[in-house]
Amino acid sequence: MPRAGQSPVGASIARGAPGRRLALPSAIAMHVLVVNCGSSSIKLDVLDPHSGERLATARVERVGHPDCVLLMGDASIPIEGADHARALAFTLPRLLEGRAVDAVGHRVVHGGARFDAPTLLDDAVVEALGALSPLAPLHNPPNLAGIVAARALLPKLPHVAVFDTAFHATMPRRARSYALPKALVEKLGIRRYGFHGTSHAWVAQQAGRYLKEDPRALRIITCHLGNGASVTAVEAGRSVETSMGMTPLEGLVMGTRSGDVDPGIILEIARKEGLDIDGLDKLLNHRSGLAGLSGVGNDLRDIEARAASGDEDCRLAIQVFAHRVRKYIGAYAAVMGGVDAIVFTAGIGENSALMRHRITQRLDFLGARLDEDRNRDARVSPTSPVAEFSEHGSRVRLLVVATDEARAIAHDAALLAAGAQSVEAASMIPIAVSARHIHLTREAVETLFGAGHTLTPYKPLSQPGQFACEEKLTVVGPKGRLANVRVLGPERSECQVEISRTDEFALGVDAPVRDSGDVANSPGITLEGPAGVVTLAKGLICARRHIHMHPDDAARFGVGDRDVVEVAVDTDGRDMIFGDVLIRVSPKYKLEMHLDTDEANAAQLSGGDGGVLASTGGSVRLRRRNVGFDAE
Repeated sequence: MPRAGQSPVGASIARGAPGRRLALPSAIAMHVLVVNCGSSSIKLDVLDPHSGERLATARVERVGHPDCVLLMGDASIPIEGADHARALAFTLPRLLEGRAVDAVGHRVVHGGARFDAPTLLDDAVVEALGALSPLAPLHNPPNLAGIVAARALLPKLPHVAVFDTAFHATMPRRARSYALPKALVEKLGIRRYGFHGTSHAWVAQQAGRYLKEDPRALRIITCHLGNGASVTAVEAGRSVETSMGMTPLEGLVMGTRSGDVDPGIILEIARKEGLDIDGLDKLLNHRSGLAGLSGVGNDLRDIEARAASGDEDCRLAIQVFAHRVRKYIGAYAAVMGGVDAIVFTAGIGENSALMRHRITQRLDFLGARLDEDRNRDARVSPTSPVAEFSEHGSRVRLLVVATDEARAIAHDAALLAAGAQSVEAASMIPIAVSARHIHLTREAVETLFGAGHTLTPYKPLSQPGQFACEEKLTVVGPKGRLANVRVLGPERSECQVEISRTDEFALGVDAPVRDSGDVANSPGITLEGPAGVVTLAKGLICARRHIHMHPDDAARFGVGDRDVVEVAVDTDGRDMIFGDVLIRVSPKYKLEMHLDTDEANAAQLSGGDGGVLASTGGSVRLRRRNVGFDAE
């Protein structure tokens, strides 16, 4: 709860909860060009992000080869030896002829630690993306080449980068950390980033819609199975674990990638075969996986056909692929303490009934029961994006979901491009800093201050009907005491004491981070007043950072009650992004974000700070201005 008299500090929502994309207001009518540049191909789509309708599509294949070709409609047009820049220069005028485009969305595979949300592209961002190329040498350079070429060809349009790694930015440290020396990790920026995030986020959302459940209330395992393959544990709408790591090489068996390999094997191969770093790279990324196991290439359709004819190598390839996926599903069910739905997507996941059968046939112990007939009949399309193949009554639902990364990219690009046009008008969120404080019941008030005592208002707080009281108490913990802790009114049905992490150390307690009012299984504490002492059995918490919103504000920002967002602030060299910010919506609320004193100090929010918003690189940040601030 903020102190009375505080002046607002500006901020803005940087992005929505990963499991629930921020709603694209119907008033935003845009056509978006989505550019997806691979090492030897370019996929181009012009679409309506609201409906997903494709207005035009084009594919360029064998980029950089003498027989490079443009495929558009029924036409196949040679573009001999074209690189990405020449191929786009040749293709875009033909694709966009007679069509108006309002924004351009670019798929970028690796965003590193810096880019964890869709980002408006400018020269500085493009330069920063160039520095990330070593993290994904097969993917980021062609992504960047497409960005440079498209910006030169369409300079007046907003260009937005959407990152495969962004969805996985919510993974906890225990999931993203490797057991390597700390100094080396920090020097080289080594951590697990995960990939296919746009697809995993999209299909988790679609699964929730099909199940008529908020994805934030579900535990979902999403299996993106294609030439590149990964599995993600999506809990409460957020990625908490994923199979790919710092690069797309870790995890499942893939078309040509090995996935998980004992590092000792790599050392042994290097010693015995005399392979250098480039040789090992080629072996693990291009000659392994299904291609290496089967000996017939990386196309699962060919491998399944050969296996049916008795080819033992192809049979083994199928068995190893399915075993690895099943192993990860079991592990991620353990990570989340259970699972509500298992989702299959991408080329293999959507189209191979045989592979879905092999992966799910032994998952009964999880409560996932396969229906063979429904699995064989499962088909998905843009108009029918979800098919279920679990038995009726299966506790864990088995789903096939059509991924649509282009539409997801178009959605994010449209939202960010529209926001960049009206940032200052729509994005101011005041911030108030909440010092330690106490909420009391009627019974506790009388015990601590005397029979018949009523709380005395000191000054009103920003939220309607709430006030700081004249009354103060001493909070007593196992190690220390905090004197003169203010009581807030009005009285509540349960006592609650809200402190900061710094206060925890002073008191010698461990208070959980909780939403206000959620005191179940929280520790107790002792309160000393002028007339008596109350020892609480529960009620001590660190308040989760949150934003109060009136429904009108929620509609303006395109969020809903219980959404989780990020908020960026920029205060003279102490730029920060506050993650895990809860949205609370009620007609009783006034727009305001609440931070505790530790969080405010970390961002250097102090007397004289205030805010005017500006768009910088895709998130909205605070610029300083001299405004009053109550630093009580």
